[in-house]
Amino acid sequence: TPLLIAACYGHLDVVEYLVDRCGASVEAGGSVHFDGETMEGAPPLWALLRRGASVNRTTRTNSTPLRAACFQGLLEVVRYLVGEHQANLEVANRHGHTCLMISCYKGHREIARYLLEQGAQVNWRSANGNLALHNCAETSSLEILQLLLGCKANMERDSYGMTPLLPASVTGHTNIVEYLIQEQPGQEQVTGVEAQPGLPQEGSSTSQGWAPCCIFSPEVLNGESYQSCCPTSREAAVEALELLGSTYVDKKRDLLGALKHWRRAMELRHQGGEYLPKLEPPQLVLAYDYSREVNTTEELEALINDPDEMRMQALLIRERILSPSHPDSSYCIRYRGAVYADSGNIECYIRLWKYALDMQQSNLEPLSPMTTSSFLSFAELFSYVLQDRAAKGSLGTQIGFADFMGVLTKGVREVEWALQLLREPRDSAQFNKALAIILHLLYLLEKVECTPSQEHLKHQTIYRLLKCAPRGKNGFTPLHVAVDKDTTNVGRYSVGRFPSLHVVKVLFDCGADRDSRDFDNTPLHIAAQNNCPAIVNALIEAGAHMDATNAFKKTAYELLEDKLLARGTMQPFNYVTLQCLAAQALDKNKIPYKGFIPEDLKAFIELH
Repeated sequence: TPLLIAACYGHLDVVEYLVDRCGASVEAGGSVHFDGETMEGAPPLWALLRRGASVNRTTRTNSTPLRAACFQGLLEVVRYLVGEHQANLEVANRHGHTCLMISCYKGHREIARYLLEQGAQVNWRSANGNLALHNCAETSSLEILQLLLGCKANMERDSYGMTPLLPASVTGHTNIVEYLIQEQPGQEQVTGVEAQPGLPQEGSSTSQGWAPCCIFSPEVLNGESYQSCCPTSREAAVEALELLGSTYVDKKRDLLGALKHWRRAMELRHQGGEYLPKLEPPQLVLAYDYSREVNTTEELEALINDPDEMRMQALLIRERILSPSHPDSSYCIRYRGAVYADSGNIECYIRLWKYALDMQQSNLEPLSPMTTSSFLSFAELFSYVLQDRAAKGSLGTQIGFADFMGVLTKGVREVEWALQLLREPRDSAQFNKALAIILHLLYLLEKVECTPSQEHLKHQTIYRLLKCAPRGKNGFTPLHVAVDKDTTNVGRYSVGRFPSLHVVKVLFDCGADRDSRDFDNTPLHIAAQNNCPAIVNALIEAGAHMDATNAFKKTAYELLEDKLLARGTMQPFNYVTLQCLAAQALDKNKIPYKGFIPEDLKAFIELH
């Protein structure tokens, strides 16, 4: 709205004119570009509070003006909204993140301090179960972390079972890790605030069994100073150091730094002659070259002579500590595979990425963005390999039918799961993307030699896809997707080109309905709109009705742009039957037919 534009650009005089003289609504929201994202339903609030705008009005993602000010680090605006207009501190956005949590994540210490002074809940949990402490640990905000601990923030686990110590290791913030695992000599008395319920108090019997690693953080809030104690067990410290070493390998590419942290972890494992055993995996993994984790100092020191083995150790450690359900586990496997691909080792790349894809499909919800991204990356790799082979012949990178088919089968399985578990997958951008990627893989498979049995397996898989009747954007069936030129733009790199006559014919062979409708059109109409006479011809030859009308009572022939080319290649009346003419006559003359004809003819009449 004009009012929103004026507010966005800070034109106070225009804002006042629109409100006072023109009666503009102070609550009417709109789309605002904010930090690289589009916020829908954002109200023109800040200049309008004294004219009755609601201070807690939210966007469509449940974000408030106060949260936006905390995100941007605007302390004076935060004070204005809270101090003068009593903005609600605890309104959480769609992810369950409060104003305190976002100020911690962005590293705005003074805003975090002010919110705590105003009574912000320090132990609020987000939708994923994380706390403000997790946000500090992920972003290296040590001073804010100390502030939160001083306010009795709890070292609790999130939905992945991680205390704030492990996110600090995952993100490579050594200062946070070192602070949380350091040993301090004695416990000081907590003064100035009531102790957090559930935490052991000094002198209580429950405090005697704490692990040796504790931190004590002096802080001042509302003029009163006090200390906090946060226990870190020996096992937690070991895992934090091991995971930190893995991060040094995978994200910092610092093998010597990783070895330093792993040495410390190994010393802690063997401390006092009481060895802390590692949880052994149920079986060795081909993708990791059947590697095992090292258990002795001698085995650890030997790794320096084998960088590849160090990288596999990092993956093993990460999977053991984070578990396969954590996104970072599969992310780092994919990253390691990409490094192998860059060096030309496609075999190792495919093994690792297939393992990561299995991990994602087993632990993430159907069609999560990470899983869809993996499918797309496979399609882009396969496209590159086929181009390389075409250019270099036998010297080019080789890839076989089994590699293609393995990914295609997993893609179809992902769509099947989504249709079983999600209520309306057609509204999901990831569902549309998955359908397109499957057809791109089918497009690439044309370039791979297949035996008759392999061809049969390919058709079986596509038949499974069609049988579950997936519908994408605008109600598109796979056949609609195959004849749509926009399907070409599935990722950053070129994979397949659409409309694709080959993919259309494969879909025909597997039983695709030629006359299926999306919300408005048949596949024939989509092909005509894209001005693809060859695809139009193929659809008609396969039995699609040339005289079928869309929601706007147009036939596909009427939508073709190049009529001269069309007339040279097709004659509509050659494909119109007496049955088609009869159906048109019923509609044209408004002759009632429901209840007078067999049920199986109704759909045919409605098509015309």
